[in-house]
Amino acid sequence: MSSSLLHPPSHLPPATALKHSKQAPSILANSPGAIATSTLQSLLSASETAELWTTYENLLLSCLRTGDDESAHQCLGRLVNRFGDDNERIMALKGLLKEANAGDDNATLDVILKEYDQILQENPTNLPISKRRIALLRSRGQIADSVTALISLLDASPTDAEAWSELADMYFSQGLYSQAIFALEEVLVLQPNAWNIHARLGEMLFTAAKTSDTSKQLAEALKRFCRSIELCDNYLRGYYGLKLIAKQLLNEPQKATKQAESGEFSLPDSATLRKLDEAATEKLAEIVRRYSAAEKGWQGYDQAEIAAAQQVLQNETEATVR
Repeated sequence: MSSSLLHPPSHLPPATALKHSKQAPSILANSPGAIATSTLQSLLSASETAELWTTYENLLLSCLRTGDDESAHQCLGRLVNRFGDDNERIMALKGLLKEANAGDDNATLDVILKEYDQILQENPTNLPISKRRIALLRSRGQIADSVTALISLLDASPTDAEAWSELADMYFSQGLYSQAIFALEEVLVLQPNAWNIHARLGEMLFTAAKTSDTSKQLAEALKRFCRSIELCDNYLRGYYGLKLIAKQLLNEPQKATKQAESGEFSLPDSATLRKLDEAATEKLAEIVRRYSAAEKGWQGYDQAEIAAAQQVLQNETEATVR
């Protein structure tokens, strides 16, 4: 059985999800169909493992991504047999399956939304259902409603890093950069060593600086990208962001000068910025080279990110030739 079935399927490349979906009938045929809900009996059962239930859940999600509803229903049935209909996580998976089957049928989605409302009316602390409701609202374009629901969720569960990250993404999609930055900073309070969040915050700050021409945000973005690659030496997005911002500051030295005069932040001098630019270029070239050569341990990158890195390196080469 593939070890990638034990990882969250939302982080899997589409090709891997498709592979899992194709393997679903075989996996289901060779895995236990039902296990007693009795705690004593489950302890005595040799096939009762946490990995089994993780596999079923992740296989269900991969099947939904590829349209294999039959296998998804089988996975859900086995989870229901083991944990029962009243389990909050199972309730959310059932809702997700209903949403997938509904497709673009707004009438059916309205019914599902009402079901979520009813569940939350009976149990306001059901976080899995709260999150499914928020996801459904957002998918239907009801951003204001989903933001309001997310804020209510965070009032009840302020240490939910996933919810803060989702809120940041919603604010950012609406161009509310200061709110998005604040929400993502809350994620870092909870997960200070999350290198992907540091890079994402750097991206938000970099974008915000373009619209407001704030040098302070550029300085903070540079620091976030540097922290990202400090925590993860091969993180492509961190090096990509560092490359873009270092290049901009080198091409627009007046921004660094203006900020130095304000006394709030001190950006690196030109020599240091050039070193950062060179380091980012070198690392991006290495990542692209080793990914393209299909080297073991270098295949986990997103293809679109690799393409973006190739483009920025090509632009660098063309500029040097000129």
